[in-house]
Amino acid sequence: MKLSAVHHVAITVSDYDKSKDFYVNQLGFDIIRENHRPERHDYKLDLKCGDIELEIFGNSTTDPAYQAPPKRIGQPDYDREACGLRHLAFRVKNIENYIRELKSKKLRLSH
Repeated sequence: MKLSAVHHVAITVSDYDKSKDFYVNQLGFDIIRENHRPERHDYKLDLKCGDIELEIFGNSTTDPAYQAPPKRIGQPDYDREACGLRHLAFRVKNIENYIRELKSKKLRLSH
C-alpha cells in the first residue's frame, strides 16, 4: 500500500487569533469549521485551500481563561500541548509573484 497524499497538517499555535487571521486573511484559506472545546481549554479551526487542509489548535489571547497551551487529553505524561511545527511548505505556481503578493500585504518573510 502506498500513500497518495497528505490528508491534513495539524498545528498547535501560541496565538490562535493571529494564526486564524494569517491563514484566512493573508493566505486565503477557507474556514471549514471552528470549534470551541472547553474540555480541552482551546479552539480548533479546520481550514482548506485547494487540496490543502490544516487543523489549527490554540488559545485565544483575548480570552484570559485560555492563555496556557491546550491541555493534552488522554496523555497522562503530558499536561500541555507543545506549540509548533518545524515548517510547513506550500507549492505555488510562481514563487516570485507570490513573494511580491505577500510583501504587498506587509508580511515579514524569513527567506
